[in-house]
Amino acid sequence: MEIQKQSKQQQQEEFALASVTELASSSTSLSRSDSHSAPVIARFSAGNGVAVLRFNRDSESTDSISVDVKTAQLSKLGPLQSVCIAEASGADTGKEKYSTGVTVQFRNEEESRAFHCAFEQWKKKDIVQGTLLPNGAVTSFKSKFEDKIEPSSAKMYFHYYGQLLHQQNMMQDYVRTGTYYAAVMENRVDFIDRVVVDVGAGSGILSLFAAQAGAKHVYAVEASEMAEYARKLIAGNPSLGERITVIKGKVEEVELPEKADILISEPMGTLLVNERMLESYVIARDRFLVPNGKMFPAVGRIHMAPFSDEYLFVEIANKALFWQQHKYFGVDLTPLYGSAFGGYFSQPVVDAFDPRLLVAPTISHDLDFTEIKEEDLYEIEIPLKFVASVGTRVHGLACWFDVLFNGSTVQRWLTTAPGAPTTHWYQLRCVLSQPLYVMAGQEITGQLRMVAHNAQSYTIYLTLSAKMWGPGAEQGGILQTSSCKLDLKEPYYRMSQPQAYAMAQDQQPHQPIHTQMI
Repeated sequence: MEIQKQSKQQQQEEFALASVTELASSSTSLSRSDSHSAPVIARFSAGNGVAVLRFNRDSESTDSISVDVKTAQLSKLGPLQSVCIAEASGADTGKEKYSTGVTVQFRNEEESRAFHCAFEQWKKKDIVQGTLLPNGAVTSFKSKFEDKIEPSSAKMYFHYYGQLLHQQNMMQDYVRTGTYYAAVMENRVDFIDRVVVDVGAGSGILSLFAAQAGAKHVYAVEASEMAEYARKLIAGNPSLGERITVIKGKVEEVELPEKADILISEPMGTLLVNERMLESYVIARDRFLVPNGKMFPAVGRIHMAPFSDEYLFVEIANKALFWQQHKYFGVDLTPLYGSAFGGYFSQPVVDAFDPRLLVAPTISHDLDFTEIKEEDLYEIEIPLKFVASVGTRVHGLACWFDVLFNGSTVQRWLTTAPGAPTTHWYQLRCVLSQPLYVMAGQEITGQLRMVAHNAQSYTIYLTLSAKMWGPGAEQGGILQTSSCKLDLKEPYYRMSQPQAYAMAQDQQPHQPIHTQMI
């Protein structure tokens, strides 16, 4: 069993082993012949800028064998046995060189794989993190993830996904889970005897699917505390679990003992890009996937169309009426009405809507996960061009996404489209505070621009314009333009109708805004 310990001053990681035997070797007289056949603890630790591996009789024992991870090499002698060799300086002269080594006996293959993965991670950590500065301080290693994501956002993110109730919410989305299962099982030829990496494994359900499909081995990488639950779930399915290794850590930081033939992941957030996990998926591709390896999913497609929804528009506008009170317990709230009105329209609306609200044929924008660069996801610009099907008021832009599992046998799409069976992603609508009036056949143009921010989401900039219509339209020109700025991190989840405010006795009821009043 792996035991992990961390402190402010030093990080540690421990493994329980069956036994360790120190090798007697070298051209010098410096050699040892100690033999430990009792169970021992292998402890990785970082101190004074050096990563060290120590083998102790138990976690409290001071009698130990130490290995400098930086100079060490770890090789497998068999499924349950490995040898670790390192060079060191003579204790007395500091000049003589000798080789020290140990043979390590593991209790099972799972622990052998986990130990080898940890060894590679600590070896890299020593190289990157263990550089001594002139004053003796140690440089602090920050991964790509930590460089671009605010710590408080990351803490909340991993806390959220470390809870079983949220994993259950996703697993009970049977459209999502069923489509993944079908995509894997229908394409067994892609998984049989292949190495698979599950990026952001969560509960480990996709890793178990891959093992069911015949994967040779699956590395389930999960950074949150859910990794411990995944270990329990996988251990409870031993016929599959013997081919799955759970690795706790971020894909930007962990090391794997081998390359993957397939990546599988569920990196999609609201509007496909929310939570910025697509970037981690692409980083995992660059770090772990063999050339021409498979990705499940391989392509993401964002669909967009203008919509008309008077009820939604009035509902959002009415929210700000609270701030139109002149005598709220003797206080005039109206100075904040404009800010509140703009604030409500800065929230994207997440709900399931009737596709008959769309007023023009859709357009789409593809993200090819097998080719796209991580930097391409920092800012996404999509030009918009529609032709209105009916004369109406346009209240904004509706968006949803599909992903493609491009298997060798079957190509399967997972869709979140309006009118299709609802998923936990629903759809998303960006609502304009100033609607546009259009006629049937009139052209609607604009731009959807999404800029990533360090709270693991995007700022959305939407502009829609109605072009001149009728005689003289060929000369161009814009009749109306409306734009908005929204934060994808703070959506309005419109799953049920909001409750009316409870009024104090001295309050007067507000007059709701009707369509003709706006």
